[in-house]
Amino acid sequence: MLFAIDSARRTDIGAVAADGNYDAVIVGTGISGAIIANELSKAGKRVLVLEAASGTNRSLDGYNALVTNFYNAASKDNQSPYPVNPNVPMPRSPELRKLQPGETNASTYMVQSGPYVTDTTYTRIFGGTTMHWEAKTPRLLKEDFKSNALYGQGLDWPLDYRDIEADYQTAEREIGVSADVEDQSYLDITFPQGYVYPMRGLPLSYLDQMVAKGIDGTSVELYGQNYPVKVRPYPQGRNGIPNPAYDGGKGYMPVGAVNTHEVEEGGRCQGNTNCVPICPVQARYHSGKTLAKAFQTGKVDLLAQAVASRVLIESDTGRAKALEVKVYKDEASPEYETITVKGKIFVLAAGAIETPRLMLASGLQSSSGLIGRNLMDHAYLLSWALMPEVCGTMRGTSCTGGIVDLRGGAFRRHQAAFSVDIHNDGWGWAVGSPYSDVTELVDQHNRFGGDLRQGLIDRISRQLLLAFMIEVMPVESNRVSVDPQYTDRLGNMRPVVSFTVPEYTMRGAAYAREFAKTMFARLGAADHTRYDTSDYGYVNYEGEGYAIRGGNHLAGTHIMGTDKQRSAVNIDQRSWDHDNLYLVGGGSMPTIGTANVTLTLAALCYRSARAMLKQLQR
Repeated sequence: MLFAIDSARRTDIGAVAADGNYDAVIVGTGISGAIIANELSKAGKRVLVLEAASGTNRSLDGYNALVTNFYNAASKDNQSPYPVNPNVPMPRSPELRKLQPGETNASTYMVQSGPYVTDTTYTRIFGGTTMHWEAKTPRLLKEDFKSNALYGQGLDWPLDYRDIEADYQTAEREIGVSADVEDQSYLDITFPQGYVYPMRGLPLSYLDQMVAKGIDGTSVELYGQNYPVKVRPYPQGRNGIPNPAYDGGKGYMPVGAVNTHEVEEGGRCQGNTNCVPICPVQARYHSGKTLAKAFQTGKVDLLAQAVASRVLIESDTGRAKALEVKVYKDEASPEYETITVKGKIFVLAAGAIETPRLMLASGLQSSSGLIGRNLMDHAYLLSWALMPEVCGTMRGTSCTGGIVDLRGGAFRRHQAAFSVDIHNDGWGWAVGSPYSDVTELVDQHNRFGGDLRQGLIDRISRQLLLAFMIEVMPVESNRVSVDPQYTDRLGNMRPVVSFTVPEYTMRGAAYAREFAKTMFARLGAADHTRYDTSDYGYVNYEGEGYAIRGGNHLAGTHIMGTDKQRSAVNIDQRSWDHDNLYLVGGGSMPTIGTANVTLTLAALCYRSARAMLKQLQR
């Protein structure tokens, strides 16, 4: 249920500015900020949460207004429900796609200075990017934590799977993950005896089953080793059927109703394919659900329309003493009031782009000089084909199953690993289907009326899209920086992103394309994949062209470690240089493997919350 949390206690900016008794000041209302606010407030700590946007979607009516925006939008991109706010701009894919290869993007919010143009986005709204995430929640593999030691690639984590396993379980409870352990016990992922997920796994779609029928039991060879191929369900952060065996038989009650007739309050998943950008029934988790509980403690204040612009540091101690915040009254006007907010600890939870942007705009590079560097995002390669028979495309959520057998293995010494998503929503991501299908059938095949309708049914219901999520290792030159010549309407410096797809990843992409051809052949599917040289994500590798998409899985820009000269934060995500400043979220991750980053960054935030409570007690 999306609780009505307008009762967050204090929104008066004068009172907030005068109040120096906050135990913690948190920037951002995404899942990182929400978890920490909830954990600290449950322990009786006073918390101020800053939200750059208006926060109107914290009510049920406000959320439903976003759903209406999506229905009314001509372009159904992943930001389409979220209104343009000139004071809080965010990257939007349609604007990024206007660029020509090699062109610098200075007209949209995120300035891209490299030869490669990414279409990755993040959402600056109450709830952060959990408002538009796909909600797949796989864990990292054990080998992902030591990729350098095992394969000579990337960086090793200062933690291992055992250190984070209990926090994975806590995060799975908070998100309300639907999955079955037997489906997720592959490669080196293990679970304690008797562990079950909060909710039973969501079933494979009919399309998944048709793909499985053609490829399960087969294998592929890679660097002299055979890898079996099998379609598995993904763990999902959306309401399914609560598992009565959860918590030692106590069962699990998700946040909100699960009866399908109570659709406005967080119903069970109804199979809508528009999980990205917004779930119309709130079956999918978003951090507003966690924040609702935090606000109910009476210990959390929310200040909306408040854009953090600078972290202020004590010159003698190096500790953070306050945040400079620009508070605007009206989205239609650039007028704002500047205040400073004080607290005992400060938590930057604004995401792997905005957190380093804020640090760099404050002149805080870190002793290691790694703030903003090592930007990572999964590289997606799409391959699409027509199945030989109707296979139920457009039924089910965006992605219910995939092929995960090449997430790990000795081949990672040579090329990037990947997982393969089977998309239930046809070729939309690849070519703009179903709109492109209408255009082709009318313009090229002269089909109209009933003949056109039948042609659309025949074509769309057979579409198969394989989306390869390929790991990207940390590279210091892939980075976020700032430049005074690029500012937003409030005068804050915008993020400048330089990103190039590493060769290690491109070797994985090249193999992924051959893998897709093999799978299509086994399925008897007609390959329709074409990569246009004018595509904004076009990359030429060894004489072949590929169109690389961004994954919205941002990480690495304030990596954690055990040495302040080689990392930005410690294992609790606390800054090495400022002992009451925490940089939390995906930016702390040294590598991203082949798992969507949300579950892992959520688990890290539970660890950080415990460290914050210990620090506050001292």
